[in-house]
Amino acid sequence: AGYHSESKAKEYKHVCKRACQRAVDRLKAGALAVEAVAAALVELEDSPFTNAGMGSNLNLSGEIECDASIMDGKSLHYGAVGAIGGIKNPVLVANRLLSEAQKGKLSAGRIPPCFLVGRGAHDWAVSHGIPPCPSEKMATKFSLSAYKRNKRKMELAEKMDTGHNQTKKRRQSSENENGSGCLDTVGAVVVDLEGNVAAAVSSGGLAMKHPGRVGQAAHYGCGCWAENACNMNPYSIAVSTSGCGEHLIRTMLARECSAAMQSEDAHQALLEAMQNKFISSPFLASEDRVLGGVIVLRCCRCVEAPPSQNIQGILVEFLWSHTTESMCVGYMSAQDSKAKV
Repeated sequence: AGYHSESKAKEYKHVCKRACQRAVDRLKAGALAVEAVAAALVELEDSPFTNAGMGSNLNLSGEIECDASIMDGKSLHYGAVGAIGGIKNPVLVANRLLSEAQKGKLSAGRIPPCFLVGRGAHDWAVSHGIPPCPSEKMATKFSLSAYKRNKRKMELAEKMDTGHNQTKKRRQSSENENGSGCLDTVGAVVVDLEGNVAAAVSSGGLAMKHPGRVGQAAHYGCGCWAENACNMNPYSIAVSTSGCGEHLIRTMLARECSAAMQSEDAHQALLEAMQNKFISSPFLASEDRVLGGVIVLRCCRCVEAPPSQNIQGILVEFLWSHTTESMCVGYMSAQDSKAKV
């Protein structure tokens, strides 16, 4: 979710299609939702056009630090990394944290981590067989040119009086590029043949962010949420968010949307959640413009369908909403020959 130039629209659509196809291929091979959603995210992270993994925004120091998280609706386990550098696919580290935590306690009864940041996250990833990738190799010509452009603008702005009208106009005119243009976090939501749901999200964060800044993509209940149906909740829900991390953290939008989607009318429930829990949220009352987007998958097993591994026995709804100028969305089922975007 953010501002996307028409010149790159085709590339965004292509990578969304590839991510959908990758996830469906894994599902057809018998993978669970959490494995399929991780596969979709790897495809999105590997694209030089997305702000995740390869080609991510550079921070103030000219380095790439990424955030990612994943949640399994069946086990309700979650794994996340924040401000991690030197790893090409941060979602794989988040997924490995999730799977390691499911194995139980460590030696001497220690609780396994579910969320690691910075150097500690990088070292843990490497020690668990995830290969490092030098930060300079993760930068692309697009991200490097954007960094140089943004750095020049910052230096110019700092030389001028911040209250000057000319500065104000310049800031307004560049809002698309430096405001909502930097928010294109990637995410995916999946339901597998057994009806399990999973969600994941990955981001390079805001352009020119302070080193060590962690956005919503890593925070529990903010970047993604997945929860299978249970006695209390008739629907299985998976949510992934995109937008300004600070806005999404302060509203815990992923979890709020998931809770709201237990209402019968999914469309109305999402609209009301976005309005009441995000756009008009008292936690964001001081903000001039609230920037965010969500994708939501909701499903329930049809009562009349026999209990079997048949996706047709599951009623699936896919919805999305955003306050940003644009958001690229793709979706696909196992019955589809190709993804729709």
